Amino acid sequence: MKSIAIVGAGQSGLQLALALLGRGYEVTVISNRTAEQIRTGKVMSSQCMFDASLQTERELGLNWWDTDCPPIDGFGVTVTNPEEIGTKLIDWVAPLDGFAQSVDQRVKMPAWMAEFERRGGNLVIKDAGVEELEEYSQTYDLVVIAAGKGDIVKLFERDEVRSVFASPQRALALTYVTGVEPRSPLPGITFTAIPGIGEWVMFPGLTTTGPCEIMTFFGIPGGPLDCWGDVKTPEQHLEKTMSLLKTYVPWGAERCRNAQLTDDNGFLSGRVTPTVRKPVVRLPSGRFILGMADVVVVGDPINGQGSNNAAKCATSYLHSILALGEQQPTQEWMQQTFEQFWNYADYVVSWSAAMLRPPEPHVLNLLGAAGQLPSVAHAIVNGFNHPPSLFPWWLDAKECEKFIALKASEMELTA
Repeated sequence: MKSIAIVGAGQSGLQLALALLGRGYEVTVISNRTAEQIRTGKVMSSQCMFDASLQTERELGLNWWDTDCPPIDGFGVTVTNPEEIGTKLIDWVAPLDGFAQSVDQRVKMPAWMAEFERRGGNLVIKDAGVEELEEYSQTYDLVVIAAGKGDIVKLFERDEVRSVFASPQRALALTYVTGVEPRSPLPGITFTAIPGIGEWVMFPGLTTTGPCEIMTFFGIPGGPLDCWGDVKTPEQHLEKTMSLLKTYVPWGAERCRNAQLTDDNGFLSGRVTPTVRKPVVRLPSGRFILGMADVVVVGDPINGQGSNNAAKCATSYLHSILALGEQQPTQEWMQQTFEQFWNYADYVVSWSAAMLRPPEPHVLNLLGAAGQLPSVAHAIVNGFNHPPSLFPWWLDAKECEKFIALKASEMELTA
């Protein structure tokens, strides 16, 4: 197998394409937007990428923003008091073992598209429907769908067994701002849970206008943070954001008192239904195509794994393609390629589902213990880099109790 078409020019599609070019494959990437349209368009995500995901970019020589992008060195967790709005019940900060980073896709993807062409890839700007997919599947040895939005995704059947939810679990509002005071200590991620209402997350990043802070409200449907339907303009979005901060996260409002939007396209709102889809589609001709990343595993961004999943899926698929060698891909190989990635993604989906539900008592106990036991806090925040490390104790109350007791005994021994 030597010729591959990838539909979609996002994190997973371009990363896989660039990796394959370096291995001597003939690669075509099909994008429905030009680099300039992406660069001047609306923000698409918050894309906080942790160390293991950034390493997949370093290995390909694509880590171009380490100097310009503010590093995310720490992770703070706050749980507000449900009995008294605007006050803290739990509050602690822990360091990340390796820095995280958020580069606006409007910065990264146009640069990667140019690099893909520079390295000899074929970039095609075109909407891809069934007719085009039939053409690609006849021309190329393998067609991979990496475009997680649009009609093309509807070709992939929902996996009822692996999909946990049938509707959106949060109303999302994303805002890119400047003028924010860095968090102290350990500048980085601020994760605030507001029980029964939703969450607020903020961290530094790099956008088209330079360094910024990226914040997201996650509102439980029907609650007070589910309030973005009538917000139409950039000014209304920022005004609504500040109003919610003053009510529910006043210490965050203080940090953001001088906040301004980075640009008129630096905001977004919407809803996502967490879904797992079957990874292989049979076209009318009988030929098969393979889905990847958020085409087949789309999660709520509450646990910040979207771009991380994409990077890790690209690496997993690369290994499967290289292992196939000169053989032609079959339906069975495509399914197994996905299953290899699912061995990892299953943990991410299960963890996300737990975070979207009301927190179990053992999780609140875990977060409280983290304020007293730095090793517990360390394990939690570095789990964002490798979610399987959070198991089994994040989901299992008895295992959680044992985990906390172990960390407490370890601290006593070193005291």
